[in-house]
Amino acid sequence: QVQLVESGGGLVQAGGSLRLSCAASGRAFSMYVLGWFRQAPGKEREFVAAVSRDGDSTNYADSVKGRFTISRDNAKNTVYLQMNSLKPEDTAVFYCAARVSWQLLSGVGEYNYWGQGTQVTVSS
Repeated sequence: QVQLVESGGGLVQAGGSLRLSCAASGRAFSMYVLGWFRQAPGKEREFVAAVSRDGDSTNYADSVKGRFTISRDNAKNTVYLQMNSLKPEDTAVFYCAARVSWQLLSGVGEYNYWGQGTQVTVSS
């Protein structure tokens, strides 16, 4: 079992940057595929990015490709989401998620551990 705690959200102007962190407690962090999701008001939770167990493989939603970068540090039990060139439409609560898997996962239902979320607000 793993517990996830996100941090790093906040208010930023359009075009700005933020780096989200998600710290995990529990055992065998390197066995988990990790993902970032977001949920805007009135919308369903959607996939943002995922990273493989060793950090060598990543996957991104088309809406964030070229702007966001997911990475992980297995020694620190932490996954990051670097967000650049932020847009007002990126405003959402961002969640990290984990599942023991050999494959990159992009479905909400495919992850079984979730953090509590961190708010990101991008002003125009």
